[in-house]
Amino acid sequence: MSLFPITFSIPECKIIDYIPKKIKILSSLIPGDLSTYIYQNETDYYNEYRKSFFAKTTKKGGWDCMRHYEIIANGCIPYFPNIEICPINTMALLPKELIIQGNNLYEKYKNISIHELTKENINELHSLIIKFLKYMRDHLTTSKMSQYILEKSGFKNIKSILYLSGNTSPDYLRCVTLHGFKELFGTNCHDYPKIPHIYKNNNIEYYRLYGKGITYTNLFDENLHNPEFDDTVEHDIRNKKYDIIIYGSYHRGMPYYDLVSQIYESNQIILLCGEDQHRCDYNNWTNRGHNVFVREL
Repeated sequence: MSLFPITFSIPECKIIDYIPKKIKILSSLIPGDLSTYIYQNETDYYNEYRKSFFAKTTKKGGWDCMRHYEIIANGCIPYFPNIEICPINTMALLPKELIIQGNNLYEKYKNISIHELTKENINELHSLIIKFLKYMRDHLTTSKMSQYILEKSGFKNIKSILYLSGNTSPDYLRCVTLHGFKELFGTNCHDYPKIPHIYKNNNIEYYRLYGKGITYTNLFDENLHNPEFDDTVEHDIRNKKYDIIIYGSYHRGMPYYDLVSQIYESNQIILLCGEDQHRCDYNNWTNRGHNVFVREL
C-alpha cells in the first residue's frame, strides 16, 4: 500500500512550553463569525488563544485546518463539535480522543464563570492541556511529519531531497511540510522553485498573504536556500544528485515529472495532496508505484 493519510503540522518553535494564565473559558474568536476576526498579526492572534481555556474550531473547506494546530500550540483546548463524524482516514494523525475529551470538558464548564473554577477544576483543565502539548511535540511538529513521510515511504538513510513545486503561492501542507524537511536536512533539502515566503525577507509583506501569513511564513534565514542549486536542477536530476523527489502539491504542478520518472525509481517519488476539496486521482499515481500522501482522504 503506497497511499497514506497526512495532516498539517506546525513548527516546533510555535509551541509554548508553559500553560499561560487564563482569563476566559472560551476564546472570543469564533470560526465563521467574521466580526471576531480582529487580529492582524501572529502575536495578538496567538495571545487570544493563550488566555482562553477553550477555543472553538470546526470543519472549514476540509476537516483539517491550521487553526486546530494553532489552538493546541498555544496551550488552549480545541472545542470541535461533531468531530465524531470525521472520516477515519481524515485528520488521522490528530488526537481525536483527546479532542473528544476536550469537548466533554467544555460542556462541563461552558456555563461557569472563570472566577468560579476551583483548584480541582483548573488542575483537570491543565492536565488535558499538558496532554495536548505533549502529543503535538511527539507527532504534529513539522519535523515529526517529515519523519512520518520518510518512515511510511520506507526510507531510513536519506541524505538529500529535491522538493519540487509548480505554483509557489501559499499552500499550507506544502509549506509546513517543506519547513519540516528543511529543519531535518537544511540545504540538503532543496526547494525548487524557491518558496519565498518561508524565508525571512524584508521585501515580503507577509501579512498580505493567505491567513495573514500567520504560522507558516518568515521562518528561515535566506542562507537555507542555495541559489546555485536552482541553476543546475535539471542536470542534478539527470545525475541523480538527490536521493528522493517530493512534489509538495501534485495538484498544483509537477515540474520535470517526465524526466524525474525516467531517472528515479517509482518509490523514490513522493506526492503530497493538501487540497480541501478535490477529486483526487491518487490511484493513478499509486498504480505507478509512487508514495502518495493525501490530507482529506
